[in-house]
Amino acid sequence: MPLSIDKKRSHRIATSIFFFIAGLTYSSWACRIHDIKSFYTLSDGELGSVLFALPVGLMISLPISGWMVTKFTSRKVLIAAGLLFPFVLCIIGLTSHIWQLVIVLFFFGFLNNVFEIAMNTQAVGIEELYKRSIMASFHGLWSLAGFTGVAIGTLAIALKWPFWMHFVLVGALCWILVFYSWRYLLPEDEASESQPLFAKPDSNILKLGLIAFASLITEGTMFDWSGVYFKTVVTVPEALTTMGSIAFMATMAGGRFAADKFVTRFGISKILQFSGIISTTGLLLAVMFPNIYTATLGFLMVGIGVSSVVPLVLALAGKSKTMAPGMAIAAVSTVGFLGFLIGPPMIGFIAQATNLRWSFLLIAILGFGTTLLASQIKKMV
Repeated sequence: MPLSIDKKRSHRIATSIFFFIAGLTYSSWACRIHDIKSFYTLSDGELGSVLFALPVGLMISLPISGWMVTKFTSRKVLIAAGLLFPFVLCIIGLTSHIWQLVIVLFFFGFLNNVFEIAMNTQAVGIEELYKRSIMASFHGLWSLAGFTGVAIGTLAIALKWPFWMHFVLVGALCWILVFYSWRYLLPEDEASESQPLFAKPDSNILKLGLIAFASLITEGTMFDWSGVYFKTVVTVPEALTTMGSIAFMATMAGGRFAADKFVTRFGISKILQFSGIISTTGLLLAVMFPNIYTATLGFLMVGIGVSSVVPLVLALAGKSKTMAPGMAIAAVSTVGFLGFLIGPPMIGFIAQATNLRWSFLLIAILGFGTTLLASQIKKMV
């Protein structure tokens, strides 16, 4: 029996709230990285080593996350992740030794991936109910949450809050949202319960994962290093260190809310090619002219460039004819999100060996992979 409009809307709103929780939690951590770097007196290379705990946690979760969603349903996994992910954020703020921070960041990366796969599987199911593209709007909420998290972080920095106080406040807000919305999540997934723990993706799924990887390595850099870049390269006052993050998140959120309309008009391939070009151009602008005006403009362009890539490739993955939607989403999400987490520590290592501007130049080149790979999209749709 078809669901009523009110029932579909309640599922969509609930899932949107969980996208918001995920974005708020991660951006709250990311916008205080430069403070944590100062607290532990870390060099760029040492910070990169610490941040490497995040992708290690993600890699450990790769074969587990998709299986968990298939075995227990995305609804149950998402509720658990919605409670645990903000909790680990709070623990980050309470660490006092480097080894403690590394362990907690491992679990932060692990839970982040579990959260991402569960909420995207929910989104695929809801998109099937609507019979039209709505994936970009979910990711728009994630971006809006990221913008909100950076704004709260900017206020916390201005008020000189210790980051533990900031993180506990965000965690409490996320738990309130979970308790409000969990009962309205979609109860059933499209994926078959018989899906194996290890599923080999076909070439099309791998291509989509690589496109997501090329975009998310840029996005991860923006989240984790934009504050450090503005502070050490652009050399802005302390109160303006989040300027780049705010610029990036604002245009990324706006671009995602507009993505479906532009895809309908121009097609997925052209939009993805344009995305890679504009994000690379924005990074090059920030690298070549590192002052507050050009760097902010460059980060605005990067936000536009990466805004629609992940929603589009996940929507395509959900239409896979060789894998169940949930498993296909898991495969593309994990490959793509690996770029999101590998990029930041790689930035630290390169910055330690050369300087931060060279690191951003490399990310600009890698981000252009979105444009190069987009030409293959026509063979997948």
